[in-house]
Amino acid sequence: MSEQNYIYIDAINKKKTPHTPIWIMRQAGRYLPEYMEVRSKHDFITVCKTPELATEVTLQPIRRFGFDAAILFSDILVIPEALGQKLEFLENHGPKLSPQIFIEKELSELNSDGLEDKLSYVAKAVKMLRQELPVQIPLIGFSGSPFTLAVYMIEGKPTRHFKFIKSIMYSEPDRLIKLLDMLTDSVIRYLKMQVEAGVQAVQVFDTWGGILPVHLYNTYSGKFMKKIAKSLKPLNKPVVLFSKGGLSLLEELSDSDAAMLGVDWMTDIASAKDRLGKKFALQGNLDPTALYGSREIIKEETDKILNIFGSESGHVFNLGHGILPDIPVDNVQFLVDYVHERSAKLRK
Repeated sequence: MSEQNYIYIDAINKKKTPHTPIWIMRQAGRYLPEYMEVRSKHDFITVCKTPELATEVTLQPIRRFGFDAAILFSDILVIPEALGQKLEFLENHGPKLSPQIFIEKELSELNSDGLEDKLSYVAKAVKMLRQELPVQIPLIGFSGSPFTLAVYMIEGKPTRHFKFIKSIMYSEPDRLIKLLDMLTDSVIRYLKMQVEAGVQAVQVFDTWGGILPVHLYNTYSGKFMKKIAKSLKPLNKPVVLFSKGGLSLLEELSDSDAAMLGVDWMTDIASAKDRLGKKFALQGNLDPTALYGSREIIKEETDKILNIFGSESGHVFNLGHGILPDIPVDNVQFLVDYVHERSAKLRK
């Protein structure tokens, strides 16, 4: 099957599709019983670094739900680890990176030499997945954005205050830019490796772009994401930019070479379509917590999004951020089926 026959790719290219494609961020994750069975035997990092395990958990939601795209099971923090930081995942505390990148010495000790070799387990998983996935299901590769990676590298762990990265941003901006430049080069190389291994599209997750004042967003995040999209454009694979932080950040990406922009749940997707829909396909943006609701609520919230696009292509249905660990599995199946059925009717 040619890539032109993938419904997900066709929607990005605004070609006519039989229904709106759907996948959801973190679709291979803790809400799935079969994923938790794998995790009962293997820690998170082992699953990420073992191609056979990464392949299995990537396939699990495809088998169960019939999503229109698969996304590689990995973690954005494999890049900082490949650059030299120690990566740990602590139970009930999340990721920890050490040493934190506070001073020039710590920055200078980061090394991108051999990045592709260090991350070769990702390429192996991609190649295995292309052999195992149904022919009509494309595989999405991904990376964190340079700014989001820098947040974790400087803060060292999840935070609510972002004290360290903002202190450096305001007191030593040149040093932060130096780190962002290194990360941008590393992300480009990493995503090129994924494309060469067989992914059909890539997504850049800018989870923490929204902590920046809007007037500084382009300086510290947007321009680096745009450089990534521009560098990958010759590979002729769609690049999706997802920045969590509202319509103003999407507008900052309006001059990018992305094929599609992700829309978070805090953004009115009708406004995003009005302002950006002529140039970009849009992805999103159901509030993840709507999946705690009744089926009538899920229908109602889904209809609000689907009706904005009607019979038009150029929309990939998704959540406005990652699925939560305790979402009822049956509600996910209901959402997938309803998006397919309802959007097919809108096209008639």
